[in-house]
Amino acid sequence: MKLTKLVAAAALAIAAASPALADLVLPSLSYRTGPYAVNGIPVADGFADYLTMLNARDGGIGGVPIKMIECETGYNTEKGVECYEATKGEGALIYSPLSTGITYQLIPKATADGIPVHSMGYGRTSAANGKVFEWIFNYPATYWDGASIAINHILALENNDIKGKKIALVYHNSGYGKEPIRTLEELAKKHGFELSLLPVDHPGQEQKSQWLSIRQQKPDYVLMWGWGVMNPVAIQEAANIRFPMDHFIGIWWSGSENDVLPAGAGSNGYKALALANPGDGYPIMADMKKYVYDAGKSAGAGDQVGTVLYMRGMYQALLSTEAIRKAQEMSGEMNVTPAMVRDGMEALNITEELMAARGMPGFGPAFQVSCANHGGSGIAKIQQWDATTKKWSLVTDWISADRSIIDPLIAEDSEAFAKENNITERACN
Repeated sequence: MKLTKLVAAAALAIAAASPALADLVLPSLSYRTGPYAVNGIPVADGFADYLTMLNARDGGIGGVPIKMIECETGYNTEKGVECYEATKGEGALIYSPLSTGITYQLIPKATADGIPVHSMGYGRTSAANGKVFEWIFNYPATYWDGASIAINHILALENNDIKGKKIALVYHNSGYGKEPIRTLEELAKKHGFELSLLPVDHPGQEQKSQWLSIRQQKPDYVLMWGWGVMNPVAIQEAANIRFPMDHFIGIWWSGSENDVLPAGAGSNGYKALALANPGDGYPIMADMKKYVYDAGKSAGAGDQVGTVLYMRGMYQALLSTEAIRKAQEMSGEMNVTPAMVRDGMEALNITEELMAARGMPGFGPAFQVSCANHGGSGIAKIQQWDATTKKWSLVTDWISADRSIIDPLIAEDSEAFAKENNITERACN
């Protein structure tokens, strides 16, 4: 009996001496209100529901619970910065701003604070250069990749010859929408197509003049960098002037069900880039159903489950939590710090085997992050909308960006940023 008491007392002493495991904090800078809510809600729901599932099924990551702090930004840059300032002291490990404007403002702040930012497929493209942007990541692909992939798809449709073709860009008149312009200008020089630029002011409900210009100019293809209410308005306007929908291609933020459904049959044939496969036919959804939906723990109304943007929110959560797992593995610590998570992000290796193990086989691309490359593989697919079945289907395999155009642009822009901000590039092996 005395020995038993001594062992119990020793165990209590060890437990008391060990540091308590703090929650793993992941802020969600969401927007469930305003003209961008139609696309912000499904992403926020998918992100939250995946974390809820991990907590319920696994007790979090490595046995440490995840604490999600959601802060409403309204897709407003100033509010997004306020959310960052209000939550960074809670132990935030990774920020996912879901806004290019907010991301630009957080780059210097998060870098100074030593907190990693993951702007997945958005934000500042040149942050792909990890030698300059040590704390900023934008894998698995960037906007400049997206612009090049769209042109490569058009090249494939036109027997590799688009000299003299007219290509219009309809874009949100913000930092987000302007991101692909320089790349498209360089691609126009290389391939000899004529580029026209048609900005759409916030929030994007008024586009009559832009589509009148398209009707008059008769471009061969239209590309779109839109978000929120801008997307369905553009697709409806394209349908109104009977623009051929299979020649209308949106970036991956302009390719959700909420973008095409309002136009009904008029949206049939519309295309968009895809960061991952559409649909929800993956084993992980059984666990989502068991631990989240059937348990009454869904973040939203449940009507967005399985949609493109809901699944992308899940994907964002998966990539964030895999970086934390990697940080725990590398450090041997369950109580990881933002610096450890940054190291985990930089060592991330998303293989087909890992995605299968997480219940999402073949969902997204295999890619690897490194000290020099924070942008991932830079590939995407093209999906097309069928208005009859109300489903997206893939019409291509993975398409690579033109690295001979993209890489020099990244080097030029990141070097200019480094010079302006007195940053010395890291040496990467």
